[in-house]
Amino acid sequence: MTMEFLDARRLTGPSLIFDAPGAILDVRCTADEADRLIPLWKKHVRRMLGDLGWDDCGLESLKLTGGVSLAFPAAIDALYAASEVNEWAWAACESELQGSDAPDYDEALTGIRSTLAEEVNPDLLQLNAESQAHQKTFLWDDDEVSIGLGQGSQTWPVRELPSVQTLDWKEFADVPVGLVTGTNGKTTTVRLATHILRSADRNVGLSSTDWIAVNDNIIDRGDWSGPGGARAVLREQNVDIAILESARGGLLRRGLGVQVADVALITNIAEDHLGDFGSQNLDELLNIKWIVSRAVVRSGRLILNADDALLAGKARDYDGELVWFSLTADNEIVREHTAASGLAFALDGNELFVVDGETRELICLDHEIPIALGGAARHNVANALAAAALTWCLGTSLADIRAGLTSMSQDDNPGRCNIYDVDGRKVLVDFAHNPHAMQAVFDMAQAMPAKRRVLCFGQAGDRPDDLIRELARDAWSIGLDRVIVSELEVYYRGREPGEVFAIIQDELLRCGATADQLDHFDEETESLAAAMTWAQPGDLVIMLALGGAAPIHEQLKEMMRGV
Repeated sequence: MTMEFLDARRLTGPSLIFDAPGAILDVRCTADEADRLIPLWKKHVRRMLGDLGWDDCGLESLKLTGGVSLAFPAAIDALYAASEVNEWAWAACESELQGSDAPDYDEALTGIRSTLAEEVNPDLLQLNAESQAHQKTFLWDDDEVSIGLGQGSQTWPVRELPSVQTLDWKEFADVPVGLVTGTNGKTTTVRLATHILRSADRNVGLSSTDWIAVNDNIIDRGDWSGPGGARAVLREQNVDIAILESARGGLLRRGLGVQVADVALITNIAEDHLGDFGSQNLDELLNIKWIVSRAVVRSGRLILNADDALLAGKARDYDGELVWFSLTADNEIVREHTAASGLAFALDGNELFVVDGETRELICLDHEIPIALGGAARHNVANALAAAALTWCLGTSLADIRAGLTSMSQDDNPGRCNIYDVDGRKVLVDFAHNPHAMQAVFDMAQAMPAKRRVLCFGQAGDRPDDLIRELARDAWSIGLDRVIVSELEVYYRGREPGEVFAIIQDELLRCGATADQLDHFDEETESLAAAMTWAQPGDLVIMLALGGAAPIHEQLKEMMRGV
């Protein structure tokens, strides 16, 4: 393998490598190449840091499947310059190891000094130091700086900072913060938690893969599940509690958005984005999600899924306070934890309950939770348990948790396990796109009574052939009468048009489907229209909206208006 430069970027919060801000370099290479690269990279970085007058503050390396990450801490007003150091160091290493042209050292040093001169901000460093001395939360980015959180915060432009002598430090305070990560269920769980907290008359700041919002006011739509979304929510002065979704991408690229939180929740670890650098396998994905635990290890609580073997294994070495949730009341972890006076949330039959040591209290019944669809949507029962645990640990009463869980409708959870009735034809819409999430939807669809079932779905072209075939087999096993594949151009991802459909078609034919049971379109709206034309009263249409549920919801509402 030839070593390949992948990325040099800033780390602005706790990351896979360390808790401090810094600069990281990702290189694709073999393990032997990493062994040769690491000492050479350290040599070049130390030389440049020395001439810049920076301390050798700890050069770190992390070997990953298929490559290595190389990082060092840096001051928060020098991260762009630090990234340039890494870029130069890679060029110098590449020259020695692979024979490319050697970079000009003096030219590189001059350029980095120029970047540093533009970036340096002594007022920023002083304000950060004073905030730490007064034990106040300090958030910063390229544009803004804030002290405190939510209603206890103040924010300034990064180049118009106040003098530390003018600040009344008693004015700054924090609000409770809950972090949510995992592979599946994150967005539904943060929506449930937000709904519960709203039922308790809290002013909730939410960052998620769909939007950032305060209560019902959506500030901006889009994927805000990284540190930028967390900072935006935590600077809203009418927020008195915050729920922050923390997805894999933001954790890997920039790190965690906060240093400290009150509660962190990991829903599960399952196959998704595997094959990307840094998350080549489940163990690496677990390590990324586990970053949130560092925000609560000293003074908060970490909530974990006791039904997830990877999380259960990782928790054995965790030093902080644990809370567990499970779909099985006699889960061994839950039994042992509660016997030792621990806190857990579990399902017993159709009862959701909380057990705190020897005290056991009923939360509600699974069929009382609208998005659990009478208990058939077991993944949403698990999400309800997780949200109950999260909000309980944030100080919410059992009555408010019960009220929130039993009053949240599918309209409050768009794109996640929504059911429509269009002239007697049931339509199940979900965003599921990875094996774990799709299997949960398949299980639910199989449990729903239907004369016939049609599945509309698609798969991204960057998934391996064997995974696409596995998903096709799993889908057919639930008893489908028709399959319609959507091939969105944006999801070709290196494949030719029709290539993904050909793989799915071949596998379904192997499973016993006939050619006239299979069809495909370019757009999901076309697939849904074809499915609804085919479907009759009593049939079930399963729509997995890979490209986003909003157009599908609008299409269905238009159909319902026209009925």
